[in-house]
Order: sequence, then structure tokens, then C-alpha cells
Amino acid sequence: MTSRLLIRGGRVIDPSQKIDRVTNLLIEDGRIAALDADPEVDARVIDATGKIVSPGLIDMHVHLREPGREEDETIATGTAAAVAGGFTSVACIPNTEPPIDTQASVEFIQHQAARADQANVFVTACVSKNREGKELAEIGQLVEAGAVAFTDDGSPIYNPELMRRAFEYCSMFDVPVLNHAEVLELTTGGVMHEGRVSMILGLPGMPSEAEDVMVSRDLRLAEATGGRLHVMHISTAGAVEQVRRAKARGVRVTTEICPHHFTLTDDSLRRFDSNFKMSPPLRAQSDVEACIEGLRDGTIDVICTDHAPHAREKKMQELDRAPFGIVGLETALGLVITHLIRPGILDWPTALAKMTIHPARILGIDKGTLNVGADADVTVIDPDVRWTVDPAKFRSKSSNTPFAGWELTGRADTVIVRGEVKFVAQ
Repeated sequence: MTSRLLIRGGRVIDPSQKIDRVTNLLIEDGRIAALDADPEVDARVIDATGKIVSPGLIDMHVHLREPGREEDETIATGTAAAVAGGFTSVACIPNTEPPIDTQASVEFIQHQAARADQANVFVTACVSKNREGKELAEIGQLVEAGAVAFTDDGSPIYNPELMRRAFEYCSMFDVPVLNHAEVLELTTGGVMHEGRVSMILGLPGMPSEAEDVMVSRDLRLAEATGGRLHVMHISTAGAVEQVRRAKARGVRVTTEICPHHFTLTDDSLRRFDSNFKMSPPLRAQSDVEACIEGLRDGTIDVICTDHAPHAREKKMQELDRAPFGIVGLETALGLVITHLIRPGILDWPTALAKMTIHPARILGIDKGTLNVGADADVTVIDPDVRWTVDPAKFRSKSSNTPFAGWELTGRADTVIVRGEVKFVAQ
């Protein structure tokens, strides 16, 4: 029996096709069947009047923690949080226990994601075996198993020769290398950005140069090899400027930013709350302004979350002992709307491109579009609803957020994955 779903009267914005108009979207048997569909067609109807209809959002930087750290998150709870936040697809990071560095481990993630039956899960695999930075993982076998990108995130790819060879091998399969840009010797023992605030608080700092120097190295190696570099969670003015200049001379580089790096500064650490402790750390106001300009001029391609859940007892430790990272899947869209779109920094098509077609193209996945025949992954957004961030209502297994109590405008209203409604806002 044919399954039909009509999303009627919404403002359809699809950056992949440069579409932005009020119309009707018809879904049939799990795929996009028609734009500008007959509003009286025989189908189940979702009234999207006054709402935004977007390709399903994609988060290309998510820590699902399974296997090995199921006390923090599982694939089931992480993908439930994803759809609640408007994301129909996520790319999971391989710093699990054991790491995702074999075909069997890729297949395990795929199996668990299919069982969870929430958001689509794409796998990024390790650059090095066991994430030790010593020996290149079996890149070809991992691509064959379904890996869409390679990273040792949680740790930088530290050995420049290993990084060079990673670019060369990954170029054979046209997949990107994603790197956490940090020179560890400059950040050892640090808990926050090194600057005036860290000096006042007497806390060990993590200087901007730790990111800038690693970005410089990676850009040079990408340029020399022709490899594809993706700079993860960019946070400094210096790194943004380096990427801007590299793009201008044709280096194959893309980059991403997380909402906390365009909404918060290191001043937040004055309260000694470990929910503001992350890596890279919250930076100075001048860095935030440079990142916002990078979003505005297109230097920064993607908005993602770096969703990094930690069980409550882990984050309740002293600041120097608590782990880095925050959850982000359920707050990202609201933060983008409230702090980028409503102030006029980005318009809707530009912001949605950074959360749909741009990550899809970087990862080489057939998502991020409402093109006829594409998988029916759709996010219907209420752009005007006002809501308060309440971690007790998160679908994630963890609640380590710095945004508790924040008043935000806009969130996902209805989320459809492969033609099936997976989330409806209450």
C-alpha cells in the first residue's frame, strides 16, 4: 500500500536547489515525490503554515559513546536526541572503547543504528589504529565497510608523516580527513582559554596558538598532497583567517563551528561550572567576533554540535578533573535561530545550507536535499516558538549543557526520517 504524506503550506527552503517559497511537499513511500504538489492530494497532511520546511538537518560531529561508555550515551538515546533537535542524520566520531578502526566496528554501529531506528547514522573511522597515532588504519577496508570520513578526534593527528600519508590514502577514495587542531605541549593541564580571565581566576590556560599552529601544519600538508582537510570545531581568529587565505589559494579545506563558540566566551568560566569546560575552550570576545565573520563570509562551511555527553557524576568533579565537552543536539537549532538568524547575521537559506547540503557534500552522503527522488528526510521548523532550555527534558542520556535556563526562539516542530515521522514537538 502506498504511503503518502503531504507537508502543506510551509515555507520550503532547500539550499541545494536554491528554493525558497511557500508551497507543498509530497512524500511517497519514503522519498520526495513532488514539490508544488496539489494541496488536495489524497495523503496524510502536516499543516506547515507559518513554518519552515527544510531538508533534514545533518550534524557531522557527534559522540554517541557506544560502545564502551554507555553510561554517557547510547546510539539509541543519542539518535533520539538528534531527531528531537531537528537532525535526521549524524556522523558519529570514533573515539569509542574500543575505537572504530575495523570493519566489524563500523558494522556494529550500523547495526545498532538500524535497531534504534531514529536518525540516520554515518560512521567516521579512525585515521590510526586504536587512535594511537602510530600506524595508519586500514583506510580502504573501512571505506568498503561504509566509513565516510576519517579522524582521531578526541586527540589530534599528531605525527605529521602519518597525517601526510592519511591525506594521500584518503585522496584515493575522495574522503576527507577531519582533525582536532591542538598542539598538546601548549595545552597540557589547561582547563580554559589562556587570557585575561584565566589569569584573574588563576586557572591554567590553553592558548589560541595551540589551535593556530596545528591548523597551519594541516593546511600546508593538505596543499602539498592535494588531500581534503576538514578543520573540526574551529574557535580562534587566527585559525579562521588561515582557512580563509587557504581557500583563496585553492586548498581543499572546509571547517565547522559549534554554537557554543559563537554564543559564549571565556568569561563564562568565572562561575567555575564544568558545563562551560570544553575543548577547544571558550575563547575571547575577539575570537567569537572573528568566528561570526567567518560564518558570514562563508569561510566556515558547517554548523555542527560536537555533542559530547558525560554522565552527571563525571561533570560534578572539580574543574581541573571534570572531562571536556557538552551536549548539543537538542539546543543547536534554537541557538542558530536566536543568535544568527534573528539578528540578521545569516539568512535562513545560508544558515540551513551550513546544516544540510554543506555537511552532506563534505561527507559525500546522499542527503541534505529535497530533490524529487531523494530520501524523505525533512525537518519542519517553528521559527517563532519561544522555549526555555530544560536539561531534565532532554532525550539524551546526559544533561551537561551550559545553556540551561536560556530563553530561545525557534526549534524543530516535526522531524521525518525516510518518510516516517520520528518526532513531533509537544
